[in-house]
Amino acid sequence: MNPVNYLYLAALLFTIGGVGVLIRRNAIVVFMCVELMLNACNLAFVTFSRMHGNLDGQVFAFFTMVVAAAEVVVGLAIIVSVYRARHSASVDDASLLKL
Repeated sequence: MNPVNYLYLAALLFTIGGVGVLIRRNAIVVFMCVELMLNACNLAFVTFSRMHGNLDGQVFAFFTMVVAAAEVVVGLAIIVSVYRARHSASVDDASLLKL
């Protein structure tokens, strides 16, 4: 299979995630769209690594997955705290938590 097809898929996934971040108001859906964008970047990193014959992109994708896992823990904790305070997972309600 041609590696360019993987790059097209990565671009499509990144676009879907970007549109989801801009359009949706539910914090969990926005969070999932950000994760979709990170996975699209990982696919592009691995594809470029494969095209150039080195492991740098794969190592960078691995560390990106580690950071994404930490982001999931912190992000879900914030979403749960906003939901407990406002009984809603809307992004608009998060701005109400300011002092």
